[in-house]
Amino acid sequence: MKRFIRLLFVTLLGMFIFISLIGCDKPTNNENNQEPSNGNETNNGSDNTDPNQGGDKPDTPAIVVDPDNAVDYAGSIKLDMNSETLKLEVTVKTFVDGDTTHFNVPESVLETGVIKARYLAVNTPESTGKIEEYGKTASNFTKEKLSSATSIIIESDDDKLNADSTGGRYLLWVWYKDSTSEDYRNLNIEILQNGLAVASNSASNRYGQTCVAAIEQAKVLKLNIYSGQRDPNYYYGTTKAVTLRELRTNIEKYNGVTVAFEGVVVKDSSQTVYVEEYDPELDMYFGMTVYYGFNAHADVLKILTVGNRVAIVGSVQFYETGGTYQVSGLKYRAMRPNDPSGVHKISEGHTAAYNLVDATTFVNGKVEIEDEENQETKTYDYAELAMSSSISMNNLKVVSVYTTNNPESSSDGAMTLTCECDGQTVKVRTIVLYKDGNLVTESEFLGKTINVKGIVDYFDGTYQIKLYSMNDVTFVE
Repeated sequence: MKRFIRLLFVTLLGMFIFISLIGCDKPTNNENNQEPSNGNETNNGSDNTDPNQGGDKPDTPAIVVDPDNAVDYAGSIKLDMNSETLKLEVTVKTFVDGDTTHFNVPESVLETGVIKARYLAVNTPESTGKIEEYGKTASNFTKEKLSSATSIIIESDDDKLNADSTGGRYLLWVWYKDSTSEDYRNLNIEILQNGLAVASNSASNRYGQTCVAAIEQAKVLKLNIYSGQRDPNYYYGTTKAVTLRELRTNIEKYNGVTVAFEGVVVKDSSQTVYVEEYDPELDMYFGMTVYYGFNAHADVLKILTVGNRVAIVGSVQFYETGGTYQVSGLKYRAMRPNDPSGVHKISEGHTAAYNLVDATTFVNGKVEIEDEENQETKTYDYAELAMSSSISMNNLKVVSVYTTNNPESSSDGAMTLTCECDGQTVKVRTIVLYKDGNLVTESEFLGKTINVKGIVDYFDGTYQIKLYSMNDVTFVE
């Protein structure tokens, strides 16, 4: 009897283990094409299951992408003018990059008359500071869409304007339509579906499910940043691709580093050119001194012609004599003049900006820049950032003149004009100037009021305006 009981117990135990193993082979939710919920997906407290009105639900079904029948997600949702969100028709003031645009708005909305829009759900690669792969491509895409728009509407995600982490920009949806369409398209989602951005809380908003679907489709179709292909608008190599803004605001970090940047050649003097670039976000010009030296290749000299937009590839160096930084040791490949690894011309026919600046801004002006990487605001002197860019200033009263008298110096006869304007003292430094073939002396300027156009320069602890020609001086009667 005991043997029978033991045999029965062993038999029942074996059957239990067998049944348990069979149970483990049952299909899981994932094997039934049910994806687990994304931990970042929320419904913003709404019970509305409509993805276009309440955001994604945690049990969002799997997204099935048919490569042969791609969905136009940007056009699949409609702008509901009767919803509770804030909406406003706007015009573009400034294009910044792929996910940031400044729009003109009534002063009743913001006192400045400008709203800085940071696109919801979208994070495009960088193109205003350090330049990242597909950053310029994304920036160009946004600019192209809005430049051809006949109407643009911005929309908040709820019933109020919401600032981003910097406090200076607002998180918004951007809708547009052009002459070929009757309905508005959602530009945020269009950027996502073209593979020009990565997710940025993309599921946690009123159009969350559509955003997630647009991203997944871009991944399956291998578009742009998901393509695994090289971006034709990006420089590849060990050289650091930067903007002049990035270079000027972090110049010490790049000391000794080979960099690549673009800009317009605005002045050529003493084996040196000055290259400048406009930054739309800060609405100012940044410049850099580029030294090409006595032995520059003839083709390089043609490339660095004033008025050309060029790509510069060279090494950042501290110029001890002037106490400033410059780029030298230019890279150039004579057999491949358009090679992106060397200096080359992009276009021609450009002019110097000669940005008009008042004396108070030049002497005491400050510029605040949000450092998103370190989550802090940095403050710079205006003139420090404007170094080596073109500038103009009006109504400068010349109160004294110092002339360099050194026959052994190339600066023999050059002058420093001490000027007064709006209660500020501004220095204007000239090269050796000639007028009608005659050397210009201090009597030409002393006691006069002048308007000048020059390059922002630095000497002996003071920012000044460098004057290169009498053609850049206007005497005020």
